[in-house]
Amino acid sequence: MLTIALDGPAGAGKTTVAGIISKKLSIVNLDTGAMYRAVALKAIKSDIDTKDTEAVIKMLADTEINIIYEDDKQKIILDGIDVTEEIRTPEVSSGASIVAKISEVRQTLVKLQRAIAETNSVIMDGRDIGTHVLPNANYKFFLTATTDERAKRRFLQLKEKGFEGTMEEVKEDIIQRDNNDINRPVSPLKQAEDAIYIDSTDMTVDEVVERMLKTIEG
Repeated sequence: MLTIALDGPAGAGKTTVAGIISKKLSIVNLDTGAMYRAVALKAIKSDIDTKDTEAVIKMLADTEINIIYEDDKQKIILDGIDVTEEIRTPEVSSGASIVAKISEVRQTLVKLQRAIAETNSVIMDGRDIGTHVLPNANYKFFLTATTDERAKRRFLQLKEKGFEGTMEEVKEDIIQRDNNDINRPVSPLKQAEDAIYIDSTDMTVDEVVERMLKTIEG
């Protein structure tokens, strides 16, 4: 089995890059962040404060998250409903970084992530893949960019989906998410010691993909 761990902060381009590489190598692409977004979405829809740890844990016991693939695209199924598009809002993004700090949430989702990697060759992107979820991955990468560049990319993505907020709001959200991810006590965002660092600030998506494939394919 081929396992590729791709970590990095919000807006670095991990999901886009992972999707391209998965197609080129014909392997499964697992966006772990989407799982945490699904938990946050259910909490929001259930009028549960994502900061209410006990309530989120209780909710999790009655939550089913599945991942399916259609036309080579990952879809997130929450309690039997496709929420792939619904989880991509700024509110859900913020909520995801909050629920991701809850140990019980991480334990539940990591178990599912590892099970997928045990039966499939995968490229898995997230915050703690190389350090915690797949510490023995064949290849590890840490993809990042400046805060301004990441905010710009995320803003353009959201704008295409009808987002009416401002660039400054998106930047503030990314800064808050970085803070949550880096400082959480359980599996914080950090570069694995054996991961290859890639700063994509001045790189195109194709350049990042090429850089990674050169390492993977030799």
